[in-house]
Amino acid sequence: MSEIRFDLAGKVAAITGGGGVLCGEMCRALAAHGVSVAVLDLRQDASDKIAGAIIDAGGKAVGVACDVLDKTSLSSAREVIEKKLGPVDILINGAGGNHAKGTTTKEQLEPQDLTASKNAEIVTFYDLDREGIDFVFDLNFLGTFLATQVLTRGMAERGSGVVVNISSMNAFTPLTKIPAYSAAKAAISNFTRWLAVHMAKVGVRVNAIAPGFFLTDQNRSLLVADNGSPTPRGGRIVDHTPLGRFGKPDDLTGALLWLVSDEASGFVTGTVVAVDGGFSAFSGV
Repeated sequence: MSEIRFDLAGKVAAITGGGGVLCGEMCRALAAHGVSVAVLDLRQDASDKIAGAIIDAGGKAVGVACDVLDKTSLSSAREVIEKKLGPVDILINGAGGNHAKGTTTKEQLEPQDLTASKNAEIVTFYDLDREGIDFVFDLNFLGTFLATQVLTRGMAERGSGVVVNISSMNAFTPLTKIPAYSAAKAAISNFTRWLAVHMAKVGVRVNAIAPGFFLTDQNRSLLVADNGSPTPRGGRIVDHTPLGRFGKPDDLTGALLWLVSDEASGFVTGTVVAVDGGFSAFSGV
């Protein structure tokens, strides 16, 4: 039986959304295993902060401002990466998020809501804004699609590479109130499987991680009160998570390192790995 190692030294990884809490931790984890990391984020300051921390810790990284919905921006980012670090071996598609205009006020539509929907305090399914729906679906799905088009061409030409998309347990079990985000993450899971088949003969493996509930800058105020206790919605989430807590950013790194390592997961492609404390497996009873 051969020893399994995460030997990633010399690899180059591009991580979109790399300035965020979860993807920032992924950047640090990869760098700690010898990967040269391109931290891609819409905000230059956010990407520079993560890249700077990696460099201060003795790793190799570069911060790159990049709009995942703009192929010109993505192409420019690829040129920077190749010039400063080398060709991309690993792509983590982490850019994503939700929008208030794609979110309903209540979890379920009730008869009285149909007459009260003109009330600015109540947003029903029928009141959802096209702008918000487009924003959420474009950022999550198209941002993954376009980044993959631009940043994996070299992998296909060299006959080797790894893509890890960031789906969500939302793709398994749709959450209330956020239909656009749920649909977009389901699309990412489906695209992951499609792309894995499409890219198999050119040596590119494609998988996804589906995180459960992790505290981030986007959702912290929705899930945790100022005193640190869960909000009512946050409490329900913890109650429906068999492991009984929110995820921590470093809970994702084991699955990530496994998926990007050809030694550890060289025969794994087209899979979506749930890292959600059992949330998607629990029926609630």
